[in-house]
Amino acid sequence: MKVLVVGNGGREHAMAWKLAQSPKVQLVYVAPGNGGTAKDKNLVNVPITDGAQLRQWALDNAIGLTLVGPEAPLAAGIVDDFRAHGLRIFGPTQAAAQLESSKAFSKAFMQRHGIPTAEFETFTDAALAHAYVDRQGAPIVVKADGLAAGKGVVVAMTLAEAHEAIDFMLLDNALGVAHNAGGARVVIEEFLQGEEASFMVLCDGQNVAALATSQDHKRLQDGDEGPNTGGMGAYSPAPVVTAEVHARAMREVILPTIRGMDKDGINYTGFLYAGLMIDPQGRIKTLEFNCRMGDPETQPILMRLKSDFLEVLLAATSEGLDQLDMEWDRRVALGVIMAAHGYPMNPRKGDAITGLPQDQDDAMVFHAGTTEKDGQILTSGGRVLCVTALADSVKQAQQKAYQTAGPIAFDGMQMRQDIGYRAIKN
Repeated sequence: MKVLVVGNGGREHAMAWKLAQSPKVQLVYVAPGNGGTAKDKNLVNVPITDGAQLRQWALDNAIGLTLVGPEAPLAAGIVDDFRAHGLRIFGPTQAAAQLESSKAFSKAFMQRHGIPTAEFETFTDAALAHAYVDRQGAPIVVKADGLAAGKGVVVAMTLAEAHEAIDFMLLDNALGVAHNAGGARVVIEEFLQGEEASFMVLCDGQNVAALATSQDHKRLQDGDEGPNTGGMGAYSPAPVVTAEVHARAMREVILPTIRGMDKDGINYTGFLYAGLMIDPQGRIKTLEFNCRMGDPETQPILMRLKSDFLEVLLAATSEGLDQLDMEWDRRVALGVIMAAHGYPMNPRKGDAITGLPQDQDDAMVFHAGTTEKDGQILTSGGRVLCVTALADSVKQAQQKAYQTAGPIAFDGMQMRQDIGYRAIKN
């Protein structure tokens, strides 16, 4: 079978790499791909980003399965279009993808269906938003309503930071984010304390299968300091997701979400990612939904998946998840992001990357913001690489990942030195 992976990030590199290991896969195409997928002999980049052109290409090339990595094509309706032309594709429809593409839709959905989440209000008027923040006080969270590539959330520890975020998102609309009705909108919600975890499942429209647990690090600098990013590293499994928390997440968040979508007339297929805040008593609240696998969580999760990824996706596209039993490596996988100069707000592109190691069974360098030019790998995005390693403990996986990252260099590189510290501390 010929398979197509849509996207150009580290998540898509990991997905394509895992699919290529299946004996049933003839060829894996990645559209548009990156410098890492370009140099992998088992993968072929396809330089198409337009959804309609890609659908026609998939028809012309007899693609047996398409897997969508990032959020933007899902929000644009790629799944609806491919299915309308008889193509097998895994992901949520445009209507279902609103759970991610509009934070206001998502929060109202959770409120309507009794899914635990932070208290919130939604604003398009900056003056009303400022007044609300003054009444509520800080710390408080300000979110741009729409797709902002992981940069649309400000955890404001002071009132001044909150007011600045409102002006930035509403008056300046500096992120260029438009919600589903057009224009800029913000969701302002209470600040929650606890430990975050990423809880991901596959949905086939009827059944749900949980992936291995994971936890990522959102802040740019060591000790969870600095601005929020799309994620600076992750590890799997996440000790904070105990068996009790896992059961609670399925019972209180995941299943009510799938049932709630069904009640609202939307059949949910694809990955569903719930960002959870877990308090010291093990109670959970939902921070956000993503309608795809998280990045960088995908990289360590797929390093641990021992089952055939193609078989998993075929089950998920034929309402067969209830027959599936995924097998996981007992070891810990940990991934460290190497980011570009100026990330997250103004990443620099075009810096040459040196010292890239050979792939190993227990250590992989997944490319994200890279491109190949004249035989050289250059930076082309904010998060450049995700160096991911497998080992018997979090500490050993951390050591292996940083050891693998050691020789890699490019100008202005940013890399946290403490990925996994919460699990080691515990």
